[in-house]
Amino acid sequence: MTAPLEGLRVLDLSRILAGPFCTMMLGDMGAEIIKIEHPQNGDDTRSWPPFYEGGESTYFQSVNRNKKSLTLDLKLEEGKKILRRLVELSDIFIQNFRPGTIERLGFGYKDCSVLNPRLIYASISGYGQSGPNRARPAYDILLQAEGGLMSITGDQEGISCKTGIAIADLTTALFTIQGILLAVISREKTKRGQFIDMAIQDGQAALMSHAAGNFFGTGKPPGRMGNRHPSICPYRDFACEDGVLIVAAANDSLWIRFARTIGRGDLANDPRWKTNDSRVRGRDELEAEIDKTLRTKSRAEWGEIISNAGVPCGPVKDISEVASDPQVLHRDMVIEIEHATTGTLKMMGIPVKLSETPGNVKLPPPILSEHTEEILRDLLDQPPEVMKSLREQGVI
Repeated sequence: MTAPLEGLRVLDLSRILAGPFCTMMLGDMGAEIIKIEHPQNGDDTRSWPPFYEGGESTYFQSVNRNKKSLTLDLKLEEGKKILRRLVELSDIFIQNFRPGTIERLGFGYKDCSVLNPRLIYASISGYGQSGPNRARPAYDILLQAEGGLMSITGDQEGISCKTGIAIADLTTALFTIQGILLAVISREKTKRGQFIDMAIQDGQAALMSHAAGNFFGTGKPPGRMGNRHPSICPYRDFACEDGVLIVAAANDSLWIRFARTIGRGDLANDPRWKTNDSRVRGRDELEAEIDKTLRTKSRAEWGEIISNAGVPCGPVKDISEVASDPQVLHRDMVIEIEHATTGTLKMMGIPVKLSETPGNVKLPPPILSEHTEEILRDLLDQPPEVMKSLREQGVI
């Protein structure tokens, strides 16, 4: 069975998270990913703790499967020659250097498109390739802050918080995949590649969506609301006897069903709470009543009662609970693959389920330089004596 992206070769010069997560997901769907790393240290995250037995970083392992590692020193001319040949033989080029860096090495879009007019070139940066902030360095937490996300995340009376994962980087990876696939479709029509300028801040601004809509409509920036929803009530976390339960009664009929299910017909019949608008405006009083009731039973008891009534609810699970969730396991969202130094490696699975051309995990995350000689031999026809010389010179 042919994977949907089989036949596409990707040169991955990215590191850390946004680029590697993007290329991993392309690799999951069949693209050949050649990860270009520096011969000495490779991707920065290879040195980030914690580590598995065998010395491999758990962070690096989590976003670098289905790739081959080729080490090149791009400051040396022989390294540049190898990369130029690979550019000529590839479909997609991804990099996340600070704007201007890759151009100084001779591998900007203009340079690469001369070598290969069909090349799709994706550049990921904090603020984009143009504008007053283009040269600023950026990391996920900065873009969560400067993209608006942190201003609406956290308790109402607390401080602004970032999300528990690097959501700015991860969503940028998804936007970049979208751009690449659109460029692939366009290339089928025009026979030419193109440049994709993906700024993390742009992606975060786009994710503000309805929060920005609230601002444009009212002129007031939305603030932090904790786990509350600005437009729906009840739609938040509630404390039970032994844990926290999320309840999402997102319309009037669900609200009535929820209130009656928890034995609060008085709330369901109270005209003050008849409409969602009135519930939102009076949420403090209403949620206090709900909270008082839900504290009388365990999380599991209320979860079963409320779910059986058809009202959306669920517990706040930690990662261990997610990784053992029967539904998650049924959907193959926890997988195992053998790694040369780590042994059996558990990873999160492939979320996109295609009926006819599904993705697949074929390769474990690579050891640094693991595939260098294979790529030089099989793709570039380099003889053993040349590879020996390149290694002695520190090119690979």
